[in-house]
Amino acid sequence: MYEVGHELYTLEGIDLPALKRLEAAGLLCLDAVGYVKKWFGKHTRLFYFGKPTKIQFPQDANNRFDLGHVILTEKGKTLARVSNAARNQKFYEYTIEIWFRQGLVTSSILPPGRSI
Repeated sequence: MYEVGHELYTLEGIDLPALKRLEAAGLLCLDAVGYVKKWFGKHTRLFYFGKPTKIQFPQDANNRFDLGHVILTEKGKTLARVSNAARNQKFYEYTIEIWFRQGLVTSSILPPGRSI
């Protein structure tokens, strides 16, 4: 979650009070400054509902990746795996736009035998 209060989230019922309740339940961690993962090489791959997206960073090494303001705890990850959650294309596109503005290059990885 990159912008707490953004319409994309609030239309789905995800606002600061809801996030605070989920944090109190031990399902996520919320930080106003945000979370960053460090030491990425030139490329990495992230998965959203099993579909990979390749990310290319600007430098060959020592890249930082902004994870946003919310991360799931282990308990939250477990619940997400067994829930009936569905992929949200608008959320995915919004996230890709954020990464683009951060100077990252993204590409979808098609399964073997598939082409555009």
